[in-house]
Amino acid sequence: MLTIKSPIFRYLLRNAFLQHISKKNLMNHFQIPLLLSLVALPAFAQDEIRDQFNPVRTAVTSQSIAPDARAGGMGDVGVATDPDVHSQYWNPAKYPFTISRAGFAINYTPWLRKLTTGIALLDAAGYIRLGDYQALSASLRYFTLGEVQAEENMSVKPYELGVDVAYSRMLSEKFSAAVALRYIYSDISGHYDDSSEPGSAFAADIAMYYNTYVMMGQRECQLAWGLNINNIGSKISYGDDRSFFIPTNLRLGLSYMIPLNEYNRISFSADVNKLLVPSMPLQRPDETDEDYQQRLDDEYYNKSSISGIFTSFGDSERGFKGEMEELQWSIGAEYVYNEKFVLRAGYHHESKMQGNRKYATVGAGFRMNVLSVDAGYVIATAPSNPLDQTLRVSLAFDFDGIRDLLGRRR
Repeated sequence: MLTIKSPIFRYLLRNAFLQHISKKNLMNHFQIPLLLSLVALPAFAQDEIRDQFNPVRTAVTSQSIAPDARAGGMGDVGVATDPDVHSQYWNPAKYPFTISRAGFAINYTPWLRKLTTGIALLDAAGYIRLGDYQALSASLRYFTLGEVQAEENMSVKPYELGVDVAYSRMLSEKFSAAVALRYIYSDISGHYDDSSEPGSAFAADIAMYYNTYVMMGQRECQLAWGLNINNIGSKISYGDDRSFFIPTNLRLGLSYMIPLNEYNRISFSADVNKLLVPSMPLQRPDETDEDYQQRLDDEYYNKSSISGIFTSFGDSERGFKGEMEELQWSIGAEYVYNEKFVLRAGYHHESKMQGNRKYATVGAGFRMNVLSVDAGYVIATAPSNPLDQTLRVSLAFDFDGIRDLLGRRR
């Protein structure tokens, strides 16, 4: 169990983006949906933080956690990979290209296993194709922070919830597009006192997917690219005068599949991500705390989410270098034998100035007509990374396979 006074909790809260943490208001202890999405952030001296370390900050950052084991075993790539039941999170425009008419999956990810227990992401996703050219899909995400000891004989159970639906359609034999609508609910104080309240937000995704075939020698290879701008929507507030940005994100990706022979194929994929959220202004050397807080309200907290999307491309205190540091990239490979056995590997990179999440991943899967089982595992390559040893498990059901199985039994 986490406690408010524990060293682990202090470590996770160190980089919360509220500048004033009030001891009388537990709400402030939970900002950045408890612990800046519970990711590893490097330690810096105070003067270095002011001069150099200024990561993009968002609320409800559990929305940025990859839910499924397939992508989790490939370095968190997914916007252009082969369409599957997990496409709702990565790129819902892929659903019209799925082979099965319908599918459903459940995913489980224990979070920060090296630091504590009880924190986890649970996700369920499903889709159904409507004819040959369109599909409907939906997902439900539940992120629990377990039980947090607030005071003697009192504990709270913070959590975040997201539910979304999407409609996708093929616009040509090679190209499709999708729109998703999402509702986000965040109760990160656990109703600890009357000075805070749960927050909610509405958002939308716009996604595209292109899939074609090219010749490489005697092999017909599959080439695909994808784009997903997700969480375009309102800001979120927890009952005070300030509202916070949700993780609006631009994701671009490429994927290339090579059939080695009748039974073996391998694919290589790469994604680039950028948060479309403005950077928080840093305090100037000659600026008083009062003036700085006023400027934060004027230039940051009172900025609309749409305005923040456009200013996010050129507002880094570190200039062009800082904008490039805001890009996260992932690469992954997937080997499939006889459409049944799968091995995966990947790598994810984030700049030290944005959080230093650098890790390799491995994964494996087994497929049958009715269901598939996948697992993904994180191996941190940066020191003191609490994401190390993160395990994801996915179980997916193919409705076509279930129907065929039931038909044979009749």
